[in-house]
Parts: sequence; C-alpha cells; structure tokens
Amino acid sequence: MSLKNGVELVNSYPKMPITVDCVIFGFDDKELKVLLIRSDLKKYQGLWSLLGDVVNESEEIDAAAYRVLEQRTGMSDVYLDQVKTFSHPKRHPGGRVITVAYCSLLNVQHHSLQITDNELHWHSVSSISEMAFDHLEILQTCHKWLQKMVQENPVGFNLLPDKFSLRELQNLYEAILGVELDRRNFRKKFANMDLLIDLNEMEEDVPHRPGKLYRFNFEKYNKSRRKFIGIDF
Repeated sequence: MSLKNGVELVNSYPKMPITVDCVIFGFDDKELKVLLIRSDLKKYQGLWSLLGDVVNESEEIDAAAYRVLEQRTGMSDVYLDQVKTFSHPKRHPGGRVITVAYCSLLNVQHHSLQITDNELHWHSVSSISEMAFDHLEILQTCHKWLQKMVQENPVGFNLLPDKFSLRELQNLYEAILGVELDRRNFRKKFANMDLLIDLNEMEEDVPHRPGKLYRFNFEKYNKSRRKFIGIDF
C-alpha cells in the first residue's frame, strides 16, 4: 500500500462548497416572523430565500454563521444554534452544495438591530408557502426544532424585550406552537417554575388593560437548569 501525504489525500477528495443558511426568527404583532431576502438567481426570480453565504477556506462554520448574522443585522451577541446539515446532491441548481442550517432568535425591537438593506424583509412564518432552493424545507425544519426547544428550555425569551407581560409571553408561545393555550393553565405553569421576576411595573400605552411586567431570571435558571423539566403544552 502506497502512503499519501495530507495534501495529496485532500486533493483526491471531491471539491464542493459548504454554505451556511441562517433562519432568523423574530416576534412581532403576535406573529412569529423570519427575516428573508429576495433570491438573486434567475431560476428563483421573485422568490424569497434565507440569509446565507459560502464558508471561507480559513473560516470555521460557526464563525461563518455569526458573520452572516452580524453583516445582515448589525448584531453579534445574539442566540444562534446549529440545527441540521442539508446535503441533497441536487439541492442547488448550480451543482453540489452542502449547507448547514442555523437558527437565530432576535428581539425585533432591540436597539442594536440594524436592517439597512432594502431587500431584507420580515415575513410571517405562517404565510410562506414557496421559497428559493430548498429553503422552505430548511425553514420548516428550524420551526419544528424551535417548537421543541421552547418546551424544553427558555430560548423563546430571546424573542421578547427585556421586560414583558404574561400576555406577551403567552402570545409568543401560541405563535411558535401554532395553538391556542388556556390562559389560567399557562400562567400556572410559569408561576410554578418560579423563574419570572416581578418588576413592580405596569405596561403603558396599550389598547387593553395594562398588565404587570416581568423579566426572566436567567441567573437562577442557569444555577438550577438540571432541575428544569421543561414546559409541556
């Protein structure tokens, strides 16, 4: 058996680009939304696509996802998690391209959020029926992943402002899960968790009866996360 050096071995492998695609979720007006851009490929003219880019040769895959996120939103210190790799040989019309899907959760009202590109728009997840490439499949996969995650840990709070009402919190869970939740049962579950800090403040300028404002106690959660059994709706 002849031995090869590392360069020879790598050069013998098939060459194919690796990309990242970021499913950037936001929550606004009682709806779960996703940030999209119009596809620049002729085949998909008029269709929307996820935000992504090719992973550079000297770049780690996670770093590429954070780069896309910061370039497109102006934010870097946000929730981002790798969800799944999509590798169908014909997923891209130009040839074999492997993409790694990431899920990011943003508070759309955050003061650091800067979306200056006119081609970027927030879309209601429930209204999307067609996208470029296999991006609809990626979006649906990340949505299902998020539905599972919000019942196992408190990642959903990344979509809310720092101060929120129980009404906003329930609206968020209903938007993500696509179900209507019983108000009393919902509040009881969170009360039993004992992870919400009552700020002794009330909502202002709202079209309904003002509710109390709360903040999630991430410090307490991080200390007791082994005891956290999730929220089963």
